Amino acid sequence: MALWKNGLAARLHHRTTSLKTQATPLIPLKGPQPLGAPLDSLPENEGVFANVDLVENTPRESEELANDPVHSEMAITMDSKTALPAPAVHNKASSIRKEPLDVEANGMQKLRNVKQFLMEEIDGAQASAPLTAYCFMTGFIDAICFSAVFVWCAFQTGNSVQLALAIARLFGGTHDLSFHLADQQALCSVLSFILGAFIGRLGDKIGCKTRAWMSLGTFIQTVLTMAAALAIWKSGQGSVADARDDPAWSNTLSFVCIGFMSASMGLQGIMGKRMNTQFTTTVVLTTTWCELMTEPKLFELRRLIASRDHKVMAIVALFLGGFTGRALLDIIGSAATLGVGTGLRLIIAAWWFFVPKKTKQ
Repeated sequence: MALWKNGLAARLHHRTTSLKTQATPLIPLKGPQPLGAPLDSLPENEGVFANVDLVENTPRESEELANDPVHSEMAITMDSKTALPAPAVHNKASSIRKEPLDVEANGMQKLRNVKQFLMEEIDGAQASAPLTAYCFMTGFIDAICFSAVFVWCAFQTGNSVQLALAIARLFGGTHDLSFHLADQQALCSVLSFILGAFIGRLGDKIGCKTRAWMSLGTFIQTVLTMAAALAIWKSGQGSVADARDDPAWSNTLSFVCIGFMSASMGLQGIMGKRMNTQFTTTVVLTTTWCELMTEPKLFELRRLIASRDHKVMAIVALFLGGFTGRALLDIIGSAATLGVGTGLRLIIAAWWFFVPKKTKQ
């Protein structure tokens, strides 16, 4: 370092002496100057730059300084210290629009999450609670209808046989050509049940085991039950028939009530069947009784058997539903009892949201 400083001082002294010999000012003067002006006659710049020595290096000296490692290191250090950071570019449009775009993106992501949740296929093995509630509603609704007109809304086997008997009377000895009121009500129930089951085809388009369809389908059952309650309330008729030949419901609005109740049971039946569980259709116990009696593990009472226990749950739930519906009829009447059924079905519709999705095995 000392050698470099001594060499640099020697070169500066040599350069300054040569400039003075040539009568050339060390510091360039402002404006044009006459050639051959003496070095001492610099009134303009003499007091200002008295203590400043500016040296202009020749190309050779500049090359030597550039090749000097110490000089290069000092230059890099000075450049890094004096270098200013790059100016920040502030885009007003982007800063203004960034927040709304983020909010919109979050909203779209939430919608996608909700759609994915609704379209998930639920696990039928873990849906025993709402399916048991379906069986309860079968007994509940049938108790209301049968107590008034001796016609089933869910058990269409009996209604079908009743219609067959009505047709057989045409060929009897008495040639009874009348269309009895009980037969009319049975036909209304069968046709409405078929129409309700046909609505279940909508579930095949959406996904018969998705949360969206199971909840939507149950909500449709809720609306149909509410419509039945309003119809029988407006009819002003009674709730319990005294005898089979004297039904409590006989006017037009009572037929509307039977139709809405039967349609709700038809939709429930196909939805339960599509789940493909031990609860089957949730509206018929004939098959359930047969399968329960032939269950290989029927008498293994010390452990839980899903195939057996779910059948027992379906039978018990339907029995309790019929008991509850008939008990409420004597207290609050048909319209209010159907109102209670509407509330129960609304709870079941929300219940499907809590059933876990089916995991891939």
